[in-house]
Amino acid sequence: MAKIDYKRVFREAIEKLHEEGRYRYFAQLRRKCGKYPRSLYYDDEGNVKEVTVWCSNDYLGMAQHPDVLAAMHEALDDVGAGAGGTRNIAGTSWYHVQLERELADLHGKEAALLFNSGYMANQATLSTLAKLLPGLITFSDQLNHASMIEGIRHGRGDKKIFRHNDLEHLEQLLKEADPDRPKLIAFESVYSMDGDIAPIAEICDLAEKYNAMTYIDEVHAVGMYGPRGGGVCEREGLLDRIDIIEGTLAKAFGIMGGYIAADADITDAIRSYAAGFIFTTSLSPVLTAGALASVRHLKKSQRERDLQQKHAAMLREKLLDRHLPVIVTPSHIVPVMVGDAVRCKQLTDALMDRYDIYVQPINYPTVPVGTERIRLTPGPFHTPDYIDEMVEALDTLWDELELPRKVLHREAAE
Repeated sequence: MAKIDYKRVFREAIEKLHEEGRYRYFAQLRRKCGKYPRSLYYDDEGNVKEVTVWCSNDYLGMAQHPDVLAAMHEALDDVGAGAGGTRNIAGTSWYHVQLERELADLHGKEAALLFNSGYMANQATLSTLAKLLPGLITFSDQLNHASMIEGIRHGRGDKKIFRHNDLEHLEQLLKEADPDRPKLIAFESVYSMDGDIAPIAEICDLAEKYNAMTYIDEVHAVGMYGPRGGGVCEREGLLDRIDIIEGTLAKAFGIMGGYIAADADITDAIRSYAAGFIFTTSLSPVLTAGALASVRHLKKSQRERDLQQKHAAMLREKLLDRHLPVIVTPSHIVPVMVGDAVRCKQLTDALMDRYDIYVQPINYPTVPVGTERIRLTPGPFHTPDYIDEMVEALDTLWDELELPRKVLHREAAE
């Protein structure tokens, strides 16, 4: 019997990533509370310097908001650190219940259900729906997040992939399906790598025409769109047309966790059947207290949203003026195309080494090969000075690395 060299298998797998230029390095950061987007960066030799973070999903800086911190300190002193068990076994605190009520209200739904992450919310809910609805066909957007894909796959039901935001293709697939089988259309509102937004109303029209349920992932929209931060669905007056809204507490709300909001029966069914919910220790009450404060603040305050949109537009226009290849979209996300994994890493290394700017390269499998990019996420605390610093750095490095300058979809900004 041949002896398997297990160590060699893993070593060669890692070497392959290095050769392709898509090995993932984890930057060690120590955020400076009250000074967002500034952070301390530690290199492999233990050297420390202060950098500006341009790729965080703490979109509105709420992780350091005084109200959020005060609520977490109070909860820590009130009930201690951990939840103490699963939601069913001693892990449901007053804070969990209050947060679920607040999230249901945010989305105009009867109920909400907390998960430990947005990934878990998608994976557990979508897989459970397939088991609760025998014969379910899920119609999934081509660019849906990995957690949605995993949930649909784990449910082992039939699935149909429609081209990204392509209503004609979606209708074609719906029309071809057995009219007597249950159907679910699963899609996102804001797609995080390109920054584009789904035609939500038109998808709802198709869902009603072909008797399908709707499931929308609003993780890159909750807190940032709508008069109370209820996402793109709230902004466009479509909350009542979506059956299940999935969101996160880890991006605009600045904490950790995910959730779904839906009618009481759907939420209770997922609560009762989803293994990813039932068998997981619940979120710390300290985290839920912080999220509760963040949600309540952003329901009332427009200031953070206004500054985020202002700074995103400012950065986008200044990059376009330098003819840098920005994908212009209607969201807060500003992707700049590089198109090569190795050069993308060279660019982000130079930004860090020479300009003290931290941006993470986005490579395959997050995006297709040949569409590598940096993904800039300006927020309310990325001042015009920070924006000018970033634009000047990219303008200089683009020439030094001999990267092509090409305006992408400028007409969308005009």
